[in-house]
Amino acid sequence: MRCAVVGHVEWIEFVHVPALPGAGQIVQGELGPAEPAGGGGVIARQMARLAGRCEFFTALGDDELGRRAEQRFAELGVDVHVQRFGVTRRAWVHVDAQGERTITLLTEKLRPRGPLPLDGYDCVFFVSGDAEALRSARRAPFVAATARELPTLHEANVPLDLLVGSARDKGEQYDGSVDAKTVVLTEGPHGGTANGERYSAAPLPGPIVDTYGAGDSFSAALCFALARGDALPDALALATRAGAAVVTGEGPYSTQLTL
Repeated sequence: MRCAVVGHVEWIEFVHVPALPGAGQIVQGELGPAEPAGGGGVIARQMARLAGRCEFFTALGDDELGRRAEQRFAELGVDVHVQRFGVTRRAWVHVDAQGERTITLLTEKLRPRGPLPLDGYDCVFFVSGDAEALRSARRAPFVAATARELPTLHEANVPLDLLVGSARDKGEQYDGSVDAKTVVLTEGPHGGTANGERYSAAPLPGPIVDTYGAGDSFSAALCFALARGDALPDALALATRAGAAVVTGEGPYSTQLTL
């Protein structure tokens, strides 16, 4: 199956702390890995792990971090198509003793611009970009998107096969305003709902290390499974396994699910 992702990248610097400091507090942290991630990058790499290959259409700055990000994605087995403008977005991710992540974003999100050469793909996951990029994605027989970019989804005004949002994260809440065949709202370890029906989270294959990237890996696996023809309950079973796998490793990539 030929898969593509359209989305953004953030250069992430991980810091492990015993607890997130409150106002005026100082904590001793330990540096973790530093590498490119963000919703687009994590979904593209998870799709590549499942499908064997994934092409990632993104935007990076014409700077050192942009070049390092492109090289790292190649090492991760992701075929990257880069538009260069602006400054590569950076972020800090604090991971506490329970594995919960707290994110501080630095600089603006770089959204890839359409039209994009997306003919011939079996599925496209639109994470972020402009309206023309999403209209280009709609040439695929299966198109997924996240609720993070509702204004762009409204502007493009194309039907979706899958929309993934969150019942807990204010930045990913869904108001029912998009034409989508399947709508999944996640609730982390409590499972979530798919077209209004509850589903359960998968059991964890190990202790929690780092929750960063779990939701995006879930979304990627759900898109992959539905696009290849799995029934919704079977697709959710694969997706919850993918989300559970990620939290048992450091960073978003070390324990992503593979078939």
